[in-house]
Amino acid sequence: MTKKPISDTATETVAAQLFERPGGGERAALVQLDDGRRAVDEGLAELAALAESAGAEVVERLVNRRDRPDPRYFLGRGKVDELRERLASAGADLVLVNHTLTPAQERNLEQALQCRVLDRTGLILDIFAQRARTHEGKLQVELAQLRHIASRLVRGWSHLERQKGGIGLRGPGETQLEMDRRMLGHRIKQLEKRLERVRRQRGQGRQSRRKRELPAVSLVGYTNAGKSTLFNRLAHEGVYTADQLFATLDTTLRRIDLPGGEAAVFADTVGFISDLPHQLVAAFRSTLEEVVEADLLVHVVDAAADNRGDQVRDVEAVLEEIGAGEVPVLTVYNKIDLLGQPPRVDRDASGVARAVWVSAVSGEGLGELITVVGERVGAQRAHGRLRLGAAEGRLRALLYQSGDVIDEQVLDNGDCLLEVSLPQREAERLRCHEGLPTFVE
Repeated sequence: MTKKPISDTATETVAAQLFERPGGGERAALVQLDDGRRAVDEGLAELAALAESAGAEVVERLVNRRDRPDPRYFLGRGKVDELRERLASAGADLVLVNHTLTPAQERNLEQALQCRVLDRTGLILDIFAQRARTHEGKLQVELAQLRHIASRLVRGWSHLERQKGGIGLRGPGETQLEMDRRMLGHRIKQLEKRLERVRRQRGQGRQSRRKRELPAVSLVGYTNAGKSTLFNRLAHEGVYTADQLFATLDTTLRRIDLPGGEAAVFADTVGFISDLPHQLVAAFRSTLEEVVEADLLVHVVDAAADNRGDQVRDVEAVLEEIGAGEVPVLTVYNKIDLLGQPPRVDRDASGVARAVWVSAVSGEGLGELITVVGERVGAQRAHGRLRLGAAEGRLRALLYQSGDVIDEQVLDNGDCLLEVSLPQREAERLRCHEGLPTFVE
């Protein structure tokens, strides 16, 4: 089976009909701007990992020290000439820029270098297009790609750029552009409608889980932090894992038993990354709602990463952007096997577990993690004594069925005095549907 070149996706095939662009290949040169605000080595290392995840071979690297990007070429004119020479000597046919380019900068670089140019957003979109497996994932990626293409549509018709419009000057260029805009707009609306149906279906699924009173736990974290490996360990599943960025995109839900006879629904979600394209955040709204609606977020951190602090901040920024900043968080430091550290649980002054140190590969610390998750999702519990009359046998049976009765006394008049402890949501449900009385002093 022949390996497809980078960016050779279904949406790119459609885009090829709209754009006259140089062909892309798999031998890539990386470009990083050094403006003094970001570690250059870390930025290039992550871009190289993204390139390898997309199937490219990195053969050249270029760093340009500038306070701000050049408005025309992004790089300085001298660096553009240097890059052209280095592309020729290395045999590279693709340039990957670790920043967001304007449509004009991307067009001008392609014309000057005579090769395909992708910015960080385009590269991440390409990886997502390769990784999406489910129908929903493919729809989300296509929507993000089309929104990205629509912002760059006008530059594609260079052979008609003389048609400027105006009285007596309207020609086929403007007509074709309008046709292309309408075609893209129509397809985008179709995808938005389909994804809205998927969003409603996900909402119904969450509602049914709420009715069964199952707490929701979502695994979040920087891409390649080990979320899917940890999920596989906890759920005894076979979700695809690999030592690469964005190995898995599609959300997987599984019920996992917790200590004390309780259970929770765990969700393995898409990984985050610094400067995550807004098109993806918008397109993956239905998937990311699993995060927003969760009772607890398990933030998986690569404990062995040199820049783990930056990765944590990037994940927290995305959580704020999607509206999940107020959801309770349990931090899980993964890959302690690479650090040679034993598993442990970090608690605050009040005894609440805030972090767990584990190894998803070796399984160390997973028992402690499950225990802590049980503590955190069951932390908001209603505890007290209830007085039930002889006619309230159904309610008494439901309390025993939940396993929440700690002690029972039969009073002289036949009433029962029960000491119970149950999740707050369960208490509210029984109060609404079964007439659960208030606790007695």
